[in-house]
Amino acid sequence: MTYPKIPLAQSILQIFLAKEITNIIISPGSRNAPLTIGFASNPAFKCYSIADERVAAFFALGIAQQTRKPTVIVCTSGSALLNYYPALSEAFYSEIPLIVVSADRPQSKIDIGDGQTIRQQNVFENHSLYNANLTEEASEENDIKINEAINTAIDKKGPVHINAPFEEPLYETISELSVKSKVFASANELQTIDSAALLESANIWNTATRKLILTGVNEPNSIDQKTIDAFAIDESVVVMTETTSNIHHPSFINSIDTIITPFTADDFEAFRPEILVTFGGMVVSKRIKAFLRKYKPKHHWHIDSLRAYDTFGSLSKHFEIDPNTFFNAFLPLTAKIESDYFSRMDSVKTLRNEKHEIYLSKIPFSDLKVFEKVIKGLPKNSQLQISNSSAIRYAQLISIDNSIEVYCNRGTSGIDGSTSTAIGAAVGNPKQTVFITGDIGFLYDSNALWNNYIPKNFKIILINNGGGGIFRILPGHEETPVFNTFFETTHKLTAEHLAKMYNLNYNVANDETSLIQGLDTLYAQNDKPGILEVFTPTLENNAILLQYFKELV
Repeated sequence: MTYPKIPLAQSILQIFLAKEITNIIISPGSRNAPLTIGFASNPAFKCYSIADERVAAFFALGIAQQTRKPTVIVCTSGSALLNYYPALSEAFYSEIPLIVVSADRPQSKIDIGDGQTIRQQNVFENHSLYNANLTEEASEENDIKINEAINTAIDKKGPVHINAPFEEPLYETISELSVKSKVFASANELQTIDSAALLESANIWNTATRKLILTGVNEPNSIDQKTIDAFAIDESVVVMTETTSNIHHPSFINSIDTIITPFTADDFEAFRPEILVTFGGMVVSKRIKAFLRKYKPKHHWHIDSLRAYDTFGSLSKHFEIDPNTFFNAFLPLTAKIESDYFSRMDSVKTLRNEKHEIYLSKIPFSDLKVFEKVIKGLPKNSQLQISNSSAIRYAQLISIDNSIEVYCNRGTSGIDGSTSTAIGAAVGNPKQTVFITGDIGFLYDSNALWNNYIPKNFKIILINNGGGGIFRILPGHEETPVFNTFFETTHKLTAEHLAKMYNLNYNVANDETSLIQGLDTLYAQNDKPGILEVFTPTLENNAILLQYFKELV
């Protein structure tokens, strides 16, 4: 076996291997040579080479999202490290374990004018759960820090940073380890339920006639079916989900904006819950946030073993435990109460669904029509990755087959790494992966395609409306040079030459017939990854979407 000669690099390798952290994304550089040599020379590690550090970090995020285990990203010193920050912040807010290992120069070389050198220690302090600033020599103190970083990433589900200084020579190797590192188990405490708080909450629940369950981002199959069924039969409970909730039941509301956008002030008041229960990650719908901030519930309970955000300004209780454990203890304490809360909302849902189908049947080719056809045509039991901005919002309006797992980077809701994340997720999950994206997000992250590991069954559906179409439906839109240039960022670019450069299948659609044909071709071509670029009318899309909400009543 080939090992780096530098003892500190040996320590890092040994501890990662002992803790079975084996997915390693390496960006090329010289200062990180000891780590690169060590990881790449050991067949126990699965190593990927991604040149662009920003892409590498989001690629790693996608793998960690699917495997639910920490993925390691390794880079050289200097500004290379800073390119990890967008993905690191996404991991922080999405609770995804990501481990940054940055090679650094020794402290004596910092701030003396040496090349490729910045202040790397604690550079991610605001969005890292643990920062291990190692010293140059291998030591028990360093071992403790490395162990603590890995344990924190696993236990707290988030990003950590290990900064390792190496002095030249960097490329020397040996055939036997010269140090034996210590491995420490996690001291993670078992979760317990506050019985008194649970009973008090059950008493409040049993007298309330309006209870709203709002679910954010959840891993597929993470909520027990008996809990889902219990909420579905309670006439005092309304459950609202989103595509990224990955929770399904015929009685649940899965298109929040379709339901509440046409509401009047009286409708909102009647819908105001006495109790709001939330679990899962971030919520997409701006409208439900605005509603709950204005029409505040008496009680807001959030159930999460790690964090609780006071998103609506009414958080009254954080149950620091996973939802299944909570509901298994809580639901046996609850009793049914007579209420028309569910039945009233179910009637609204039935009406909205009827109007929804009528409207979609008569609209011309547009973003909304494309999303209807694309989502209905998704392969069953596939994984769907969706980019941010317009794409994730349109996706909320169309029902998705229950067998499909849905993901989106909703931690920070940025467009910057959606394609890279989707490719990483396709590597981390053998399922057929489909990625739906808009043109601005796709072009922004086009370096994602500079990747030798894209699975052949990875499919991109690129909806190109010639700019940032979301700005056309936001307040302040008017057809001016300032709007077109600085907000919408109007362009005439396509993915054709990118597809050719990166050896991807490429097809085009510009009407409903060619879209249906293009989808059939996209899924039939399995010799290499593919792009279906769908061109929609820039000036008509926003009017069709805004009219949709007007015709729901």
